[in-house]
Amino acid sequence: MFKEYADYDATGLAELVARHEVSPQELLEAALVRADALNPRLNAICIPMTDIGRAHARQAPQGPFAGVPFLLKDIAQDYAGVRSTSGSCALRDWIPQEHAEIVKRFIDAGLVIFGKTATPEFALKAVTETRLWGATRNPWDLNRTPGGSSGGAAAAVAAGMVPMAGASDGGGSIRIPASYCGLFGLRPSRGRVPPGPLHGEFWDGASSEHVLTRSVRDSARMLDALAGPDIGAPFVIAPPVRPYADELRREPPRLRIGYSVESPIGTAVDAAGVQAVRNAAQLLRNLGHEVEEAAPRVDGRALAQCFLNMYFGQVAADIEHAKELTGATDADFELDTRALGMFGRALNAGEYVLSRKRWNEFARALGQFHHTYDLYMTPTTAMPASRIGELELPAAHQLALRGILRLGVGRTLLRSALTQQLIEQSLARVPFTQLSNLTGTPSMSVPLHWAPAQVGGPDMPVGVQFVARFGEEATLLRLAAQLEHEQPWAGKRPALWELPGQ
Repeated sequence: MFKEYADYDATGLAELVARHEVSPQELLEAALVRADALNPRLNAICIPMTDIGRAHARQAPQGPFAGVPFLLKDIAQDYAGVRSTSGSCALRDWIPQEHAEIVKRFIDAGLVIFGKTATPEFALKAVTETRLWGATRNPWDLNRTPGGSSGGAAAAVAAGMVPMAGASDGGGSIRIPASYCGLFGLRPSRGRVPPGPLHGEFWDGASSEHVLTRSVRDSARMLDALAGPDIGAPFVIAPPVRPYADELRREPPRLRIGYSVESPIGTAVDAAGVQAVRNAAQLLRNLGHEVEEAAPRVDGRALAQCFLNMYFGQVAADIEHAKELTGATDADFELDTRALGMFGRALNAGEYVLSRKRWNEFARALGQFHHTYDLYMTPTTAMPASRIGELELPAAHQLALRGILRLGVGRTLLRSALTQQLIEQSLARVPFTQLSNLTGTPSMSVPLHWAPAQVGGPDMPVGVQFVARFGEEATLLRLAAQLEHEQPWAGKRPALWELPGQ
């Protein structure tokens, strides 16, 4: 077994394979050893694809990541002939008949796919806890969530099972788990990575596909492999000036960066998130950048309402689509998913379209901000990773919700004060990420801070978010490489990293 496997990022492993210092088969077996040892504790991999992985490894894969072990996210990253459950009992046996375009590009990049990672039902939550697969745990603290919806991917990368894994982000689902697990997470611009062929856009264009990584260079090189439209794409985004990997060799210019530590919906922000941003501001000043407190003129509660309207409508559609695919009944969906679907059915078409039109208002306000500032910096999350089960509805609330579902009073509740409560309860922990999703702009979470340990617990990673102008992933990656060089994080690892006997 190649015992040094976990010490390398994906680029480093690919270089070893290219020099014939290690084979794809040896790398895969090393990955499987780590997965066998750690997955029972983390529950990150929900669908093993070991035989498929071994077949891939034997075929002398070609590409920039030839021979590197890899995991798909168990939603939308469909692999023909392998279950694609979206974390739902309703889809537990659904098997796609063709690869998603992004999976084809993963394969063309030479990655050796050997499993799929857990996600909350329909990727709806910032925690990865499902009726189908159970709870996925954070490698830094097994009592806490790795976040969501790319929680399984984040746990697998943070634990060293793989150097990077497939992920997606419709409301923060790359950046939130990156923050909670001490990883680098880049959300590309709308349209940069194609979601086809079964979809033109996910979540009306709010969602983007990419990966979670430990190194910036892996993220940049993977974006080079994934970017570009597929056949029939709804629109074509301007290509980058040069490969993203080349950008990392260029120092960023002196950037003007505005930052805020205030929640856009007026809720509390944990001291660790505030400190992370203030420390990052000083680091950036030391690097020669201009940093000052400033925020775009966006009505945060209006944006949250528009995000939730989209969210409700998408859930309603997902439920109906799953029923069509598999003949599922309401009992096959989780209780809170059914409640969200009820809210979605309560919205009429005109209300949905009117809410969707407001996305332009937010994009224009952010564009005006970016006329002055190159980047917008915030905490990635407002609160630390929740404890496993902490956000589960209490039994009394579950009983009440079942009664509401039986009565079908979603429209009445949608127009009541309950909606404002829902905004706070759903987004209070993660109020910063949705701006990038609704405006289609690229953003990233960078692991620049570790919060001091609570009583009996370990230090926990805290991410800092940066939002750039539409299409300017290069600016983000150049700054990320500078920050990584100045304040490296690769050496910070959770306690379970070292396996017995290694």
